[in-house]
Amino acid sequence: MREETNPGTGQDRWTDLPRMAPDAGRSSRAAGQVRSSGPFAAERSAGRTVAPSPLDPGATGNPYRVHRVLREEFPLTYDPLLRAWVLSRYADVATALTDARFTHGHRPGDPPCAETHQDIDEAELRAVAARTAYVLARRIADRPQADLVADFCHWLPAGTVAAAVGVPYRDMMRLVRGRAASALAGQCTGQIAVREKALASFLANVLADRERAVALHDAPAGQIARAWTESLRRDPPVQIAVRRTGAEVRVSGGTIPAGEPVALLIGAAGRDPERFRAPDRYDPHRDDPGQLTYGSGTCPAVLLARFEAEYALRALLDAMPRLRLADGFRPRRTGLITRAPRSLLVRPGG
Repeated sequence: MREETNPGTGQDRWTDLPRMAPDAGRSSRAAGQVRSSGPFAAERSAGRTVAPSPLDPGATGNPYRVHRVLREEFPLTYDPLLRAWVLSRYADVATALTDARFTHGHRPGDPPCAETHQDIDEAELRAVAARTAYVLARRIADRPQADLVADFCHWLPAGTVAAAVGVPYRDMMRLVRGRAASALAGQCTGQIAVREKALASFLANVLADRERAVALHDAPAGQIARAWTESLRRDPPVQIAVRRTGAEVRVSGGTIPAGEPVALLIGAAGRDPERFRAPDRYDPHRDDPGQLTYGSGTCPAVLLARFEAEYALRALLDAMPRLRLADGFRPRRTGLITRAPRSLLVRPGG
């Protein structure tokens, strides 16, 4: 299992979950200890004895059912498929993302991020995101139908990186995608695939309501930023991030020993009803906003992804004022580790 991840903006990278596993004997004993005690012991003794896995095949279509069971009944459990302890409640996941006792994850402000950020000009990032978005939007404006995932989201993050480092537009996909991007633009801004997924989910959420899309197109940047944050909360492109405990940590449901791998269910935490009202609803105007944060520092990937979302929306509706989803089309998100619509069919001319 291999993923390059960043919940929202390409900040984190992790690979090969099984390599982070404790020894099999310790894992089995630990899993048994968690599942035989705690506030839900009565329910488990009555029928449910094993926690579901977020990697269960049935979770591909809708992982949030599994997430709900884990949040409510198994706030701390050991997952044999992930080979890691699993946290699913907002409070626990938020702690694991920011607490120094959880290691092996990039946080904004960490040395590699801080070094990249020293040379970042926010005005220039905004300019290259806008320029690239408008070029791409005009390329599809005259088509009877387009797929925004393949024809727009797939290109915009690579294009902004290319423009930021001075790579000619014709060469951007050859030079910027994948690992070459990290060499060209630094570790943070170089991770492109997750920004594509985040952008696809954002456009799917916004275009699902034609009036909402038009209102946001004319809205100030701050309101579009709120809509972007809400999309990251409800439909994060990365569903699972991995950390390791550097010390013993007390969480909901028990204590995780030092030196253990921990899988953080970003998607479950973002829909925790203890933190958000009507958590399954996309509401860019919600009065209890918020998303999981990864540190107190500033990351160029965070800024770039937000600018890409803003100018994607503005450019698409400027070039295609009557843009709407294709007749009968409903975006379908797939994936267990990373998750986003595979296609986003639209009619540029309405």
